[in-house]
Amino acid sequence: MGRSPLYAFDAAWAGRRRAPLAGADEAGRGALAGPLVAAAVVLGRGTVENLADSKVLRPERREAAYREVLDRAEALSVVSVPAWWIDRHGIGAANRLALERAISLLEGSAGCYLADGNLRLRQGIESLPGADGRSAVVAAASIVAKVLRDAAMSRLAAEYPGYGFERNRGYGTPVHRLALAELGPCRVHRLSYAGVESL
Repeated sequence: MGRSPLYAFDAAWAGRRRAPLAGADEAGRGALAGPLVAAAVVLGRGTVENLADSKVLRPERREAAYREVLDRAEALSVVSVPAWWIDRHGIGAANRLALERAISLLEGSAGCYLADGNLRLRQGIESLPGADGRSAVVAAASIVAKVLRDAAMSRLAAEYPGYGFERNRGYGTPVHRLALAELGPCRVHRLSYAGVESL
């Protein structure tokens, strides 16, 4: 069976640069609470089944793909930026910091670097909007970032009950916004975000 178009994309991308390709993506940019988590991945031999942008995978498929990525990764890094840092420096700076640090941890393990999105990152790191749906390594990074951030939000739900973090993952769902109105923000809310700052 042939490799998916995501692997063909990576081969073509690295073929015009220097292999291997490292991909990076983040999770949690739009959430009202919790950290921003970025991951960077270099995949090894073999193919990860059901590899796709983490947002389009059902939780059970995402978890299965996550385990395969861990098994097949040649190199992997994860960086987390807490809510207080996002409030102090802004989400754009947090996103840039997380992606650049995650990629810098793979230096020596990759020949070229691709991040999802349109941020201008440091020299040597290219960005491409929608890369998490086109590149195998960026999709793998999106899965790692999403699974680990979801797990972190489940842990925060036990520490800060009442907000439903285990279900909403810190995003501004109606139930979360209602809890904010009733309880006020907690230590892991992003106080600079609209919908939180006014409380």
